[in-house]
Amino acid sequence: MRWPANKSAAISRCVVLIAVLAAPWTAARADDDVAGETPRRPSVMFNRWQEDWSVLADPRVPREPLDGLKYIPLSSDDPRTYLSLGAGLRERFEANDAPSFGIGHNPNNDYLISRMEIHADLRIASQIQVFVQLQSDFAPGKTIITPVDQNRLDLEQAFIAVTEPVLGGTLKLRFGRQQFAFDLQRFVSVREGPNVRLSYDAAWIDYEHGPWRFISFYSQPVQDKDQAAFDDYSSTALTFSGVRLERTLSASSGIAMYYARFNQDNARYVAASGNERRDIVDLRYFGSAAGVDWDLEVMNQTGRIGGKHIEAWAFGTLVGYTFDDVTMTPRIGLQFDGASGSHNGTQFGTFSPLFPNGYYLSLAGYTGYVNFIHLKPSITIHPTKTLKVMFAVAAQWRETTADAVYTQPNIPVAGTAGRPGRYTGIYCQIRADYAITTYASAALEVVHFAIGDALRHAGGHNGDYMGMELKWGW
Repeated sequence: MRWPANKSAAISRCVVLIAVLAAPWTAARADDDVAGETPRRPSVMFNRWQEDWSVLADPRVPREPLDGLKYIPLSSDDPRTYLSLGAGLRERFEANDAPSFGIGHNPNNDYLISRMEIHADLRIASQIQVFVQLQSDFAPGKTIITPVDQNRLDLEQAFIAVTEPVLGGTLKLRFGRQQFAFDLQRFVSVREGPNVRLSYDAAWIDYEHGPWRFISFYSQPVQDKDQAAFDDYSSTALTFSGVRLERTLSASSGIAMYYARFNQDNARYVAASGNERRDIVDLRYFGSAAGVDWDLEVMNQTGRIGGKHIEAWAFGTLVGYTFDDVTMTPRIGLQFDGASGSHNGTQFGTFSPLFPNGYYLSLAGYTGYVNFIHLKPSITIHPTKTLKVMFAVAAQWRETTADAVYTQPNIPVAGTAGRPGRYTGIYCQIRADYAITTYASAALEVVHFAIGDALRHAGGHNGDYMGMELKWGW
């Protein structure tokens, strides 16, 4: 395996950065443990704009390096009026010996994907928020650069949000470039797996009252151009909008449903092409009780693409049981998913995964949430409080042999549509996540995919993937 100099430099930069910053933060966490009723510092969150650093106005909160930039007070009368700065870095080395199962021009590839983000968060009396985030993403050593691999400098998020009490509830309005996701991000995600996260130029309305939450939104997904700095764009040629209703049933369970409209001009699929107009209905039920956890989601899609009527569906289920009183608290899980493909005729049945999260299946990206049946038992253990390890084996089939095998997110594998052989293959997956500190983490994922006859007859071969990741946030 040959490592270009820029790969080694990027990984060395991340390791040194984490090592330097981990020591004082680890000590600060120990102080926090004995602080009693002292307010706790916020954690670095998946959505950085959800962090509230006004807690640093309390002098009892233990200090950490650079707190003067995490909380810059702007009012002597209201500690909730402040400016906060932050940054994030993710470095992941990936090795994949069979992109698209080795079919087509997809050479073996060992490469690094590097993501850096910086942001500024302005809060005014907990009512107004102005959030701006920049991104710089590179993929040194990657042979084929796709739009989700590289974005050298651009605006990731820039929005204004207003929060007001209305009729006994809370109304939130958010306008501008932003990121949002639904549920387990099966179909609507921030696209955390690849290098360039997905943003939306959107208007978002959110109203919460008791156990109810109502959401309405209109968005244009942002497209990565990467020919010059700050050249990402959105347009009416690709839109996603809808309404969503959620209800909390208990402290650990709830239901959600939404209707959405997906529009895409000049769409191209194996069995159809033209302007795509897709109406979407989605239902989800989730919860946990007495050691059992579950998440069930179903989606139906109708509409038209070109001259064909759309009738597509998908479902996703996750159930598990955690043995809380057993060493390493093992969780036994079962994942069962499916998505329709197109059968011959005038009806178009290929399910669109919309904006999926590759994490839901695996980071290898060997298969997407299209024309498949997926069964995946797993076991997850916690050898220590900071280490989680998951072992899984999954089998996959095509829902119909009339349609292709698809790789992540919805790319058909050449030579598989209409070929016999429903069985796609079986893969083994091991993933380990380790929390180095509150602000730094590491992960390792290994996948081996043994293909079935349809892929083998199309010229494919078994695939092996390994991803090693370091992530730091401040």
